[in-house]
Amino acid sequence: MVEKRCPLQRDGVYRWFSELPSPQRVEFLCGLLDLCIPLELRFLGSCLEDLARKDYHSLRDSEIKANNPADLGSLTNLTDEVVRSKLLVSLALLGSEQREAAGVLYRTLTHIDSIIHNYGLQLNEGRTGDEFLLLFTMASNHPAFSFHQKQVLRQELTQIQSSLSGGGGGGPAGKSALPTCPACHKVTPRTETPVNSVSNSLENALHTSAHSTEESLPKRPVGKHSKGLVV
Repeated sequence: MVEKRCPLQRDGVYRWFSELPSPQRVEFLCGLLDLCIPLELRFLGSCLEDLARKDYHSLRDSEIKANNPADLGSLTNLTDEVVRSKLLVSLALLGSEQREAAGVLYRTLTHIDSIIHNYGLQLNEGRTGDEFLLLFTMASNHPAFSFHQKQVLRQELTQIQSSLSGGGGGGPAGKSALPTCPACHKVTPRTETPVNSVSNSLENALHTSAHSTEESLPKRPVGKHSKGLVV
């Protein structure tokens, strides 16, 4: 009976996961990884390494900048959509042992309260709330940040979710609970968002970041293309 039910349950999980927005996908995957035993993690690491190798060259320039504290230090204006896109790409490509770079990102992200109050940033406008949810979900689960930093970022994430759900900022109400990584030991409210609005948030961030860089570069002769995707 169990064997007959497993394929149906698995397909249902695949469909459910494919329809989740990016913040919830990241949170759910981190929770699953935390439940794996060491040998499973090593095997999954090999699989991920092989999959990631396919995009290594296209993301190489972006990865270098994502791990350079000097480059990250210029990404401080959280009211700018392009800056937020670059921060999302940087978090995705940040190495697990890059403590100094993580410290720069931490100082930037923890200024969100003053930015909201001093610059009037509205989280419920356009994709702003979705981007901040993804930013703080990724940062609060990223191994490059210390335990204390992740706890502070998790608190900021909870406040953003509360604001978007109507608990502190006039966002849409009626949200359910967001699944939380077991390692964080915190339950935070889930934000139900239309399927296609943020499910590809990281892909959108990569395109926005790359497009902004291309516009700032001088025009090149036809037929000559850069080999890397610059952020």
